[in-house]
Amino acid sequence: MSRAGGVLGVAALIALWWVLAALGVAGGTIPSPWTVVHTMYTDGWALYGPNFRVTASGALQGFLWGNGLAVALAVLVLLAPPIESLATQLAILSYCTPLLALGPIILVVFGGRTPTVFLAAMYCFFTTMVGTVAGLRSADRTSLDLIRAYGGGRWQQLRRVQVIAALPNTLAALKIAAPSAVLGAIIGEYLGGVDSGIGVALTAAQTSYNVPRTWGMALAAAALAGLGYAAVALVARLLAPWTGAATEAVS
Repeated sequence: MSRAGGVLGVAALIALWWVLAALGVAGGTIPSPWTVVHTMYTDGWALYGPNFRVTASGALQGFLWGNGLAVALAVLVLLAPPIESLATQLAILSYCTPLLALGPIILVVFGGRTPTVFLAAMYCFFTTMVGTVAGLRSADRTSLDLIRAYGGGRWQQLRRVQVIAALPNTLAALKIAAPSAVLGAIIGEYLGGVDSGIGVALTAAQTSYNVPRTWGMALAAAALAGLGYAAVALVARLLAPWTGAATEAVS
């Protein structure tokens, strides 16, 4: 039922897009879906392939760095509660800081594609840390007491109970983090210092006022974000199949 609703939603969105293009809304700057698809076909893999790969690589690196640090800090908070206040402030700071202001600084200091990876990581960090901490703390108290009664310490509790309990929340956060990493990577490419990537191609298409290509690149970015979400969702289904079954039962 949920899949059918998703297909209907996409169809309705495309229909609305077609109507807006036919009516010439926004001064005719909305091309029809056919025009965009035809332009993408004409440009071909020679344009989209290299840019897609470069952005995907930056987003993946940022995804791994940002989420790795977030999970590590969440575990550290659980094992050493006194640092929770500092860790929370750090997470909030990463979420509230205008990353577009930090990007140029990172570009000047490190250059190259570092801002792309940095922004992708920053866009992932807060959501994953909060989700992981909440998941670790959702562990069943009876199970924790049982391990403690048999002489197990915090590490045993973490490994045998809390990590498993945290899987649903952590994986849900990672699903959100995947598209966020793509967004961060594209914004990092917008800052300059690189010569390829979806962000660079978008800027070039806008500068030359190639509207169909601009829309095509935007669709490529959306496809990359969706691909990242789907990949994490597949991993989540393999690692924690019971969460997927529960979700389907509810829907």
